[in-house]
Amino acid sequence: MLHAKKRRLLMQIGILGKPDSWYVRELCRTGTQRGHVMQTLVFEQFRASVSGTRLSLHCGSVDVRSLDYVLVRTMSPGTLEQVVARMDVLGGLAACGVGVVNSPRGLECAVDKYLTTQRLALAGLSVPSTVVCENADAALAAFDVLGGDVVVKPLFGSEGRGIMRVCDRELARRAFRTLERLGAVLYVQQFIAGPGFDIRILLLDGQLIGAMQRFPREGDFRANISQQGTAIRHTPTAAELRLASAAAIATECDFAGVDLMYAADGNPLLIEVNAVPGWKGLARVCGVDVPDRLFHWLERRA
Repeated sequence: MLHAKKRRLLMQIGILGKPDSWYVRELCRTGTQRGHVMQTLVFEQFRASVSGTRLSLHCGSVDVRSLDYVLVRTMSPGTLEQVVARMDVLGGLAACGVGVVNSPRGLECAVDKYLTTQRLALAGLSVPSTVVCENADAALAAFDVLGGDVVVKPLFGSEGRGIMRVCDRELARRAFRTLERLGAVLYVQQFIAGPGFDIRILLLDGQLIGAMQRFPREGDFRANISQQGTAIRHTPTAAELRLASAAAIATECDFAGVDLMYAADGNPLLIEVNAVPGWKGLARVCGVDVPDRLFHWLERRA
């Protein structure tokens, strides 16, 4: 018992995120209170070097290979080369035995909306009808096929940013032309006219941390708390928990924020799996200490 306690006190944990982030501060505070040595890491300071058969990975002055865990709290936007290099660094860390949460494979899947949608569908899990293409004509054809009421999403993004609902064909044509000129991938998804809320289920290693129903503010369709949505505590049904757990497994996410919504016919659809889930609103609504649960899980794994 004493040996196990000593190991917990000696854990060195890196938090990869923006230093001014509330989530980074909360994780560092909780980790320090539990006796761990905490390091704040940022992608822009990573440096990798290879010499012969030796791989060296540093973030500023921190030898990242010496850490027990790295908790990823951001997948910040960048060029294609920057995003690929960052995923390569995380993959290298995992290969060297550092625990990366979520895993690089989970992050790669969940950060990409189309890859998530594809992976869920291939796992036999229902998702909204979606078309992904690279030209405006194909997107406009999808607009018609999907009923003339669609949600257009950036392939990469979170917290409802950059998402728009389009239910006018001329506006759809203009929007698609603009996105095509910008070189964007067009992710066009059928708008789900459900009961007016979605459900966020937060899971850790398949276990429920908390769940809430989220309602959009008046005049908006996005239910994200970061977009001034409101929420109430939700007790998931057994079917909802099975669906959320299956989605986390399909996307290889240990720590997962799973969003689902009920269609007009009463059937649930998986909307998204977030591999860097926020919990500020959920913690307030459900009265749960998410960082404490997360560190307790890390300590048991160690």
